[in-house]
Amino acid sequence: MTATEDRNRAVVEALWSELDRRDFAAVAARFTADGHYTDVPAPEEGAFGPAEIEARLRLGIEPLAAYECEEGLMLVDGDHVVTEHSETWTWDDDHSVVLKFVSVMDLDADGRITRWWDYWDLGTIMEAAPEWWLLHVAAGYR
Repeated sequence: MTATEDRNRAVVEALWSELDRRDFAAVAARFTADGHYTDVPAPEEGAFGPAEIEARLRLGIEPLAAYECEEGLMLVDGDHVVTEHSETWTWDDDHSVVLKFVSVMDLDADGRITRWWDYWDLGTIMEAAPEWWLLHVAAGYR
């Protein structure tokens, strides 16, 4: 593994740790000014830039009663990092789900994230989430 790949692995490992702690500002600070984050199955184009990325993450995850990110397989190829991981989302005693993700991230020469695309099953969250959260997310962050 090259020094760049080692650095990129460390950046993404730190991002997962920050996300697990729900430190949305720290996660967003890892992006370039025009960085793009999107949930691929979602109907909108995602968030651009650190402020929108932080707002988007807060929108979905902040209202949860509990959130846990479990790291899995991580593959690094130059400036590209692909991870397979799961997240346990708990809204209340009656609503909880384990979401399985594949995340693709691209980093620039300075180790800043330019692209983060999450691939997951929309049906899994739609079946598990309470109605109040679905309405909350539908209202958006903009």
